[in-house]
Parts: sequence; structure tokens; C-alpha cells
Amino acid sequence: MTHSAASTDIQLTDALAALTLEEKVQLLTGRDFWTTWPIEKIGLRRILVSDGPSGVRGEVWDERDPSLNLPSATALAAAWDPDIARRYGAAAAVEARRKGVDVVLGPTINLHRSPLGGRHFECFSEDPVLTAELAAAYVTGVQDNGVGATPKHYIANDFETDRFTVDVRADDRTLRELYLLAFEKAVTEARAWLVMSSYNSINGATASENDLLETPLNSEWGFDGVVISDWTGVRSLEAAKASQDLVMPGPTGPWGDALVAAVRDGEIDEADVDRKVLRILRLAQRVGALPGTAPADPVWVEDGVTLAREAAAEGTVLLENRGELPWDAATLRSVAVIGNNAAAARTQGGGSATVVPEYTVSPLAGLRSALPGVEVTYSVGAVVQDGVVELPLDELTNPVTGERGLRARFVDEDGTELLAEDRRSSNLVYFGGDAPIEAAAEFELTTRLTPSDTGVVRLGVALVGSARLYVDGELLVDEKLRPSAEALGAAFTNPPTASAQVRLTAGTPVDLRLVYDLRRRRGFNARAMSLRLGTEPADVDADALIAGAAEAAAAADVALVVVGTNSIVESEGYDRRTLALPGRQDDLVRAVAAANPRTVVLVNAGSPVLMPWRDDVAALLVGWFGGQEFGNAVAEVVLGGAEPGGRLPTTWPAAEADVPVLSCTPADGVVEYAEGVHIGYRAWLRQEAAPAYWFGSGRGYTRIDVTAVDVPPAARPGEVVTVTVTVANRGERAGKQVVQVYAERPESAVDRPVRWLVGSAPVRVPAGETARVEVAVPTRLLAYWADGWQYEPGDHRLRVGTSAVELPLEATLVLDA
Repeated sequence: MTHSAASTDIQLTDALAALTLEEKVQLLTGRDFWTTWPIEKIGLRRILVSDGPSGVRGEVWDERDPSLNLPSATALAAAWDPDIARRYGAAAAVEARRKGVDVVLGPTINLHRSPLGGRHFECFSEDPVLTAELAAAYVTGVQDNGVGATPKHYIANDFETDRFTVDVRADDRTLRELYLLAFEKAVTEARAWLVMSSYNSINGATASENDLLETPLNSEWGFDGVVISDWTGVRSLEAAKASQDLVMPGPTGPWGDALVAAVRDGEIDEADVDRKVLRILRLAQRVGALPGTAPADPVWVEDGVTLAREAAAEGTVLLENRGELPWDAATLRSVAVIGNNAAAARTQGGGSATVVPEYTVSPLAGLRSALPGVEVTYSVGAVVQDGVVELPLDELTNPVTGERGLRARFVDEDGTELLAEDRRSSNLVYFGGDAPIEAAAEFELTTRLTPSDTGVVRLGVALVGSARLYVDGELLVDEKLRPSAEALGAAFTNPPTASAQVRLTAGTPVDLRLVYDLRRRRGFNARAMSLRLGTEPADVDADALIAGAAEAAAAADVALVVVGTNSIVESEGYDRRTLALPGRQDDLVRAVAAANPRTVVLVNAGSPVLMPWRDDVAALLVGWFGGQEFGNAVAEVVLGGAEPGGRLPTTWPAAEADVPVLSCTPADGVVEYAEGVHIGYRAWLRQEAAPAYWFGSGRGYTRIDVTAVDVPPAARPGEVVTVTVTVANRGERAGKQVVQVYAERPESAVDRPVRWLVGSAPVRVPAGETARVEVAVPTRLLAYWADGWQYEPGDHRLRVGTSAVELPLEATLVLDA
């Protein structure tokens, strides 16, 4: 131990000794939704934590305090680039410090076990090695800038269905080689300051009470940080006996007075409480929340907007290109842009990861900006939107200020105004902060809507509870909305909707007034609420929309069709029912491709979708949820200003029936991980049916071949081997390749995957040149778990290439006994 580390520990011990038992126990439960308790007598200020991981929301969910909206985690993972991940984490930390946030609740590093997982946009990959590499880089970027990172959700929270109560059954080998491996490097190498425990149980014990919090996390990996709970994830005093340190949110919870009494009665050792408190004090010291400490000056200063654009392009995956891309802007006269998501793009997934950006750029806006002299037309083609979307700010006038926006008021039973505020969005979330939700009888939202178009629309609300919506004083909607039983966990961010048709005339204002009943709200609902005032899709002629889009495509030089999911398909709280695109989007693509052979399709989704038309289009791109600069990045990629730098971090199936591990539905409260270590491409390799696109797939605008590999002839267990790969750019422009190294052990004494990833590295190569790239391969990744890491001496085949199946080079590594 260094002198500084020793003196630091003494300071923390002194601070601990100054606390009473009651003060120590108080510190183990949050003060509110987002902060810990300050204790003045030891100079401890509050610690503010905030949802990420693809941006930092801050203490309140408020459009008046916007946040950087980075591309989704799947977009980040698709870059296969630890340096991009480090910079991404650094940008998140810069944003956190701007907002006074001490801890970012991310990265989310659960695995894509089944493509139906509803929250996969927020996670990296189906592979634990790729996930671990990127997670460690993200954590480094955050913490080097003086902010705590929180790898989550520990562990096996790889789906959403019944996530609060489900018991995941997995053997030790499966946990160690897949689900724990994804977390290990973020702790052992990046030294994460926090880890979040998950809601689910693992092998019969809920995560917050599970022995896995101690072994391997503390005892083997040397974790010295804080295990923070997922919100309401600690259910009992039993968790205090485990290595769970901090209960969120507060101020109430299962510990408190009960924990004090348990210590006094000798049921729980006070030393266990002290260990938890010391970890929280150590975190406080790291983030500068104790006297004489201050967060480190940022090491990596990133311009967030620039990085958002760069990361979106780096993660864009080009899956098909039949000589079409990149487009030459100088030869284009007209472009038909088609699709609901082309104009109303999804830049992020739904749920607690949501941030409120200052602006977003859609693919339509990005192309129009990049092609000022070109006619860029737009057709919706097929309706994807489901539920109520907020009203356009430029059509809203605050009736009190006369400025853009709305007036929000909380009033009590007597009509007395408890709080009034001017808002700039009709999509409001109160989650933390000082809004008098429990004291109020009603919430009122008023605005004057001046529509830009004439026609019949469906005006409505999305919320849980009773509400009335008035248009020019006339009651339009009067509903009591209840969430479905299966969607209870998602009802906060995606509540049920009610709407009614009303005819609007362009330029003619109407007054809107929403009254939301807040009486009898208890528990969580007394401190948080969400609502949306807006429009639902009107009834349309679906065939006419498709025909109109095809007609527009036929009249244009080229067509870009943007297909994707909506907030009801990919969100925290529930899993997907199908991998098919919602609505008539498949029909739309077929019609447009038939009308114009130069049709390019861009997929705006956070995780795999089915693409039955993929062989019929000129080019196919996956843009994921591309962050606030999504449209600008799309324009750069399709016009050749940026390379499509992505490779798939997850296998994309051709048919749902072929997916080897699909179900996320518990049986009698249990999900058996019966497939063991065989998920993702590992499972696909064991069956005859092939996917549409393998893990690691993707191409650039030039051809870069792997031409030679050099591997040391032998290595000892525990060593890190350097695999040196030569690549050659055969094309006329610079490009990027992702070199991937897989291991095979066909004669193994145990059940092994056909092959498994052991290392990768991105490489950028100038036109016509060669380059050498070094890939570090830890021999630990050749071992298997059986009451410890077991090594098989002898030959291990290393396969080198550019996807899980495109592996033209191989070499043998002999593992010494």
C-alpha cells in the first residue's frame, strides 16, 4: 500500500469512527431518487447519481436542461473500437460534470442472449469478450474524468419479462464464461467505482442478497467500490447481510430502523455495516464529496456533439452494397426519402436511459442539409408510430407568457396554486426534483396550438390515471387509463393512451387544457409522474401511402427508405413479441425497390429485425439509434464523406424460427439458461440454419483483406499472446477493417463452442497500402471453468478474419502444461 493510499484509508476510518450507528445506517439508503445523504459533521456532501448510459440526464427530467444524446450502446459496440468507447465514456463524464453529477449509472453490459430482449439497444453485444473490452474502455473514459461509472445490471438481467421476480437458473460455468466475464474487465482492469445489482434472482437468491456479490466480485476481482441497487431492487433486511452496499431510492427502504435494531440485537454484525459505509465514503472521496478532496481534472476533454456524429458513423454497418454506395452528390438531381423513421427518427431507446436532447437531426434533415442543390422529397410510406407523440414546439404558445411552450400548474383541492412553471415540451416526466405531486389534487397543462396543416387528427394523452382533455373549452377526452398487467414496469415511460378525432385548420389556433387527477397517489406514484399530450396516428389508407412512396421513388434518381422500430417495440420494461418490423414496412420496401433499382435501406433500430427484402435492394445499412447527430452521420456515410465503420456486435437472423435461443418468457417464474455457453453466433454455429448476417459482419467502401498472421508457437497459462495480422487495402480509398481472432478446440475434453472470439482490433488502412495490427489474446480466454479456470494443454487453433465465419487465416497455438 502506498503512503497516500494508507493516509487515505486512515482519513476514511476517522470519518467512520465519528458516525453513530444511526448515521451509518442512514447513509446506506438514498436520501431521495438520485442523491445520498449528506452528513455535515464529517463534511460529507450529497452524491448525485444520474441515469445514462448514452448521455447523462441529470437530477431532473426536463427539456429546459437538455442533455447530450449519444448513439445507443449497440451503435457504440458496432464500432468494435475501445478508443471510441473510451471517448464515449469521457464525453458522458464531461456532460455529468456540467450537470453536477458524480456518478453515471452505466454502462449497461448485459448480454444479447435472445434477440427478443427489449433493452438490447442499451447493451453492447451477444459476446462477453467484446462486451468486456468495450465496457472497460467506457469505464476508463468516465472515471479518468473524475466521475464514477456503474457497470450494470449484475447479473443475468438479459431480458425484461418479469425482471423483478424471475429466477435465472444458470450453472457456474455458464455464469463464469459468459455473464460474469462480461463484467470482469471493467472491475479488474478499469477499477469501476460502482456496480449495480439487478432485480432478478440467480439460482434462487435475488441479486441484492446473492453470494455472487462477494464471490467473485469482491473476493476474486478485488472490487473496492459500492454495490448500488437497481431502483427498489433491495426488498429485505437479508440484503444487508450480503455485499449489497447502497439501497436506492430513498428515503424509505427495507433497512433503516430495522437494520439498526438488527445490529443492536446482534443479528447483523456492525462490522458489516462499517464495511458498506467505508465503501460509500471511499466513493465520496473519489468524486470529491469529502473535505480535502476534489474530482480530478478531466483527462479526456471531448466535444460531445462532434463525438456523437463520429460515433454514429463509426457504428453504422453496411451489410449489402451492390455497387450503389457511396452516392456522388455532384451527379444527384433528386432523392426520394421515405419512411416514418426518416422524418421522426429514433435517436435512443425507451425507458430510464432516456435523455432530453437540445435537438435531434433526422435522416431527412441531414440529407437536405448535405444536398442544398438537390430536390429531396419526403413520403411517409408506412406508419410506424404507436401511441401519442408530443406536439411540435413551434406550434405551441404559452397562454401566460406568449412564448413558445406550455403552462404547467399543480393545484390543491381548494384550487390554490402550489407550483406553476413554463415548459417547452408536452412530454413531461417528474422523477426527482421538488414537484408537489403528493400534495396536489390536480395537474393542469394549458397551451394554444396553431396547427401547420389542415385535416383530422387524433388528439390525446398518455398517462396512468384519470384525465380530461378540453379543446376550446369542449371536453374531448375523459378517460381513466390503466396499464396492462404485463406492462406495469414500463407504464411510467410508455403509459397507455386515449385520444379522439378533431378537425384542425392550418393557422387557426385552438386552446388545449389537460387536467390530470393526482388524488390518492401512494408510494412511488406520490413522488413521480409522467404524461404526454399529443397526437396519435390518424386512420390512413395504408395501400395509398405505399403507392405514393413508390411513385416518389420512381420519379427520383435514388431512394433512401428508413425502416425501424418504435417506442412500443424497444424499451425498458418489456421484451419484444416479434423480430418483424412493425406496420407495413416490409411491403413498403418491396414496392419502392421495385419502383427504383437504386433503393438504399437504412435500419433505424437498436437490435435485430427481420429483413426479408434484403436481397432486393441496392444497399443496406444499419444505423441503430444514432443519437442526436444521427441524420448528419447518415448523410456523411451515404455521400462518402465518412466510412461506414461498423460491424455487427450481434447475429441478425433471417427467420425467427431459426433463432437458436429465442424465448424470454419465464415458466413458473424461472428462465433456464439451458443452452449453457452457447448463445449468439456460438449457438448458430451448432445448427444447420444460417442467419442472415453473422456476428462481426459488415463492409466498408474499399476492400481490405487479411493476408497473413503470425502467432507465437507456444504459451503458458495466464500469458497474453500477441497475434500479429497483416491487412492489405486493395481499393482506391482509405478504409477501416475489424480484425477478429477466434479460437477452436475441436478435440476438447469438455463441451466447447465450435469457435469463440478471443480478440479483435480495428485498423485503418490508406488506399493501396498494407498495415500490421496486433491483437492481444489472453490465454485465460482459452480456459474453461470447472471449480476454477482449467487449461487444456496442447493445440488450440486460432482463426483470423472479418466475421464469425469469414476466417481465411489460421494458426496453431500450443498451450504448455
